[in-house]
Amino acid sequence: METGVNSKIVDVTQVSKEVLDKQKLRKQNFEYWGPTPREARKAAVAKKKGLTDKRMPIEQAVNMYVKDGINLGIGGFVNTRVPTAILWNIVKKGAKDLTLSLQSSSICCEWLAGMMIVNPDHVSIKRVELAWWGYEVIGIAPLLRYLAGNQMIEIDDYTNYGMSVRFKAGAMGIPFIPVRDHGGSDMELVNRGAMIQCPFSGDNTYLVPACHPDVGIIHVPMCDMYGNARIFGALCTCPEIAQAAAHTIMSTETIIDNMAIRRYPNLTEIPYPVVDAVCEQQFGSWPGAVYGMYWFDMEHFLYFRSMCDEFRKTGNKDKLKAYYDEYFFGCDTWDDFIAKIVPHKKLIELRKRDGQQPIIIS
Repeated sequence: METGVNSKIVDVTQVSKEVLDKQKLRKQNFEYWGPTPREARKAAVAKKKGLTDKRMPIEQAVNMYVKDGINLGIGGFVNTRVPTAILWNIVKKGAKDLTLSLQSSSICCEWLAGMMIVNPDHVSIKRVELAWWGYEVIGIAPLLRYLAGNQMIEIDDYTNYGMSVRFKAGAMGIPFIPVRDHGGSDMELVNRGAMIQCPFSGDNTYLVPACHPDVGIIHVPMCDMYGNARIFGALCTCPEIAQAAAHTIMSTETIIDNMAIRRYPNLTEIPYPVVDAVCEQQFGSWPGAVYGMYWFDMEHFLYFRSMCDEFRKTGNKDKLKAYYDEYFFGCDTWDDFIAKIVPHKKLIELRKRDGQQPIIIS
């Protein structure tokens, strides 16, 4: 038996049966939680292929592409190169009935969940398709635990590889992709994949559906004004998310000249045709890390997570509400937010902690 804050005692065995029955029904009546492959293909074909200047403020890009009811694809991996500046603007704007699609993420999802708890009429999450939502070495995500434990969101759960190749299938324009790591395990019970008999080998083969977000949000260390992006360190499934999404908002630490892109074309990980908005924003992944730029701000991860965990245990929203009032709605821009919440000396320290990882800018 377990309890949620301000909720009745829940019979876990009964919940499990209900979840499994619901999962079976979802498999039988499958629908894409976002654009279908056909719709995503149509959106990709309709995009202009010429070299156009896509630079704009993040707020403008968010207002243009983020609407109620969309599937939001979140780039980065847990605390690495997460698109926090874009997400911060989404929280300020507000968006309801969101579907979140991600490989692995932490504070981006928790920021949305926290706003949903503080003001569900401003931000709300309807369902999530994911591999992992948590802080990795820091600990689990308290607000995911709260939302899931109180059955406030619907969850479609895959392995890290499974979710990555779902975006890969979307990027390739195919409706599904076969995997080896789901079949014959409990993973078959918690997602909407399907077991079939391979037409070539006759072996059982598990298929996972392609994932096409309406809007993908990613952060990169550098790109040109057209959207050709370089990524150093782990790619974090960002190229696949950008190519699978109907629209992609890209924030970047710095915009470099197109001639630099042409000088080393093999360094381009995300090509310009799939990008709709280029938003230059220094420290656009704080408190996450960007390889070659700055290190994680673990103190803030711990600070925000502890606040969320306190809410989960007590049900008191006061600290969460004060956090959003001061650091989201009390600031006009991400730069204002950074200036208010992170001392300048700390930013210098985070740059030094990165260890000057090798990157090529020009």
